[in-house]
Amino acid sequence: MAAEVRRGMLAGVVAYLVWGGSPIFWKAIVEIPAFEVLSWRVLFALALLVILVALTGRLGSLTRIVANPRSVALAIGSGAFLAVNWILFIWAVGAGFIVECSLGYYINPLMSVALGVVVLGERLRPAVWVSVGIAGIGVAVMTVASGRLPWIALSLAITFALYGLMKKHADAAPPIEGLLAETATVALPLGFYLFYLASTAQSVAVQESGTWALLPFSGVITIVPLVLFGYAAQRIPLSSVGMLQYLAPTLQLAIGVLLYDEVVTTAGAFGFVAIWIALAIFAWDNLAGARSTRENVPAAMQSTDA
Repeated sequence: MAAEVRRGMLAGVVAYLVWGGSPIFWKAIVEIPAFEVLSWRVLFALALLVILVALTGRLGSLTRIVANPRSVALAIGSGAFLAVNWILFIWAVGAGFIVECSLGYYINPLMSVALGVVVLGERLRPAVWVSVGIAGIGVAVMTVASGRLPWIALSLAITFALYGLMKKHADAAPPIEGLLAETATVALPLGFYLFYLASTAQSVAVQESGTWALLPFSGVITIVPLVLFGYAAQRIPLSSVGMLQYLAPTLQLAIGVLLYDEVVTTAGAFGFVAIWIALAIFAWDNLAGARSTRENVPAAMQSTDA
């Protein structure tokens, strides 16, 4: 059992390191317009997902998804949110906003909490309210001091939180099959777009042979961490998964500042510190809640290792 946990932890760390280090890849193909990059990313990811689903014998699940109108509608909606999140991230990295992207993924867990309250009517513990309030103050200070709303960060956080909200629906498909259905719904229009670019000699990727060689990795960098994350989520406690998720934005922040010389203003630093404090309170409250739940479970109901 301990070996399984170690492998799960390793898989989770690698998944978040790939997500956190992904700006380096997107910067390497920055000469290709973001919308074209998104189109290739979706098509290569779809190809890998089809292979993965076929090899793991999950094709039967796809027929059940297609037969359920609600599952199809959820796939279309969540696919749209995912595509918006991807195109915004790709564009923002190329435009020099890696630091703000990292802010968005720091905010994301708290945005998901806010959606849970507003949409699902969930009730929050006092500590969570405090963390959401502190994060809100941090964003407000950054907005007032810089004279502009950190719309990239907020848009990334909102679109991914909405994507997560749709995945919680009872008719949502399983993770891998669902991702295949989601990418398939956006692959059709994006495929036509790529055909138009290629047929009119406007595709930058096709004209740049060196860059073209990198594009298939856009599918790899999309699917591999998701598979690793799924492996980790089945083998390590949810609290550990929750803590690992902050590796990605932390690495993105370091990459933006150290590799690409992005500047963090005084107001930006204040905002980051406020959000880090909020996340620390949020994480502490989650860990305390998980520990309390375990302590309250009768011994007869707790699993034991052979």
